[in-house]
Amino acid sequence: MNAPPQEAAPVPVRPGTLPLLLFASTLTVMAGSILAPVIQVIRGDLGVSGTAAGLIITTHSLAIAVTSPLAGWMLDRWGVRLPLAGGLVLYGVAGGTGLIVENYPALIATRALFGAGAALVFSGTTVALLNLYQGPAKDRAMGWRGTATSLGGVLWPLLAGAIGGISWHLPFGIYLVGVPLGIATALILPRTRPAGSGRTGGAGPGAWAMLREHRLLLVWYALQFCGSLLLYVLVVFLPGRLAELGVEDPLLVSFYTVGMSAAMSLIGLAYASMRARLTYSVLLRGSLVLWTAGLLLLAAAPNAPLLFLAPLLFGIGQGVFFPVTTVLVGEGVPQEVRGKATSLSGTATFAGQFASPLLIGPLIQATSSITGFLVAAAVPALAVLFLMVTRADVADSRSDDAVPAATPAPSSRTGG
Repeated sequence: MNAPPQEAAPVPVRPGTLPLLLFASTLTVMAGSILAPVIQVIRGDLGVSGTAAGLIITTHSLAIAVTSPLAGWMLDRWGVRLPLAGGLVLYGVAGGTGLIVENYPALIATRALFGAGAALVFSGTTVALLNLYQGPAKDRAMGWRGTATSLGGVLWPLLAGAIGGISWHLPFGIYLVGVPLGIATALILPRTRPAGSGRTGGAGPGAWAMLREHRLLLVWYALQFCGSLLLYVLVVFLPGRLAELGVEDPLLVSFYTVGMSAAMSLIGLAYASMRARLTYSVLLRGSLVLWTAGLLLLAAAPNAPLLFLAPLLFGIGQGVFFPVTTVLVGEGVPQEVRGKATSLSGTATFAGQFASPLLIGPLIQATSSITGFLVAAAVPALAVLFLMVTRADVADSRSDDAVPAATPAPSSRTGG
């Protein structure tokens, strides 16, 4: 086990910092979801196939997965403040360009640039929260982040749907919120030196060196990939399962996904209290068990009312899993490479999102949705067994006990 590196001395946190970071955290989850209500309109107006239309929603995910390592290098090299501020502005400008774009190739190009900005937003907000808060304050911030993210997944698409009836271009204007958030980030986040300043050009060891030294990260990345993949298995293929049980009305179908988001939000509010009583090991394994139960219920439920429990169970598990693995990754490495470590979480998470329909879709098409959900349920079940058999849990990292439980003061250098 690696010795816990020493954290830097705390720096003052300015008023408004936490609301700013929580608001910015909602932008990655709404990156594709706000286009879902108008994607069919875009398809008809631009005259593209269903697959091509789908790429309008998923291109940014691939861009995030590819550019996240560069985002991590920037965060370690220059600190959080300026890269995060720049990423928010790029997010807003590239995303908002959809207001005026009139052809498919240009739209895809702007979505790729948009994904690069979203990569900085995802990694930057995560690193900022990990650096600025410690102990119970960190648990509270991470729980609230989960709540903000899941609520954003509900509220942003509703706003897009409300204005999308006027023109399919208008939902792209929602992305412009990134510009004022970027300016606020530059003004509010601390102006401090990066943790790796003075070593290796200020960016710390390279990603491969980091992974060789902290091999447990590979376990957390694999779990994050699987978590994102399974979440999108539920989102993409749940409507088909409901149709098999006679539920096809879009409003009724939406209740199932909203229920999952609501469960995630409530767990986020209760997360700090849960963390005060339970170790990361218990929380992580519990989330995987809930995923397994939810996916099994998706396969076995004989009627639609019982099936409603499946996304609730999955949402509770997701609400626990997200903050736990975020902290395990961020606190499992020295602060000088925290940007790289967190950025690879982005690569794993969004790669899983992009790969989900490509991996599970053909299986369901060749067999049935029940078979697909049973195979999906085997993934978290095997992960629980792996953690138990190999003991590859938080006892091998420094996250569970190395951070003092009573240090709510903000910590370390984050700015640019």
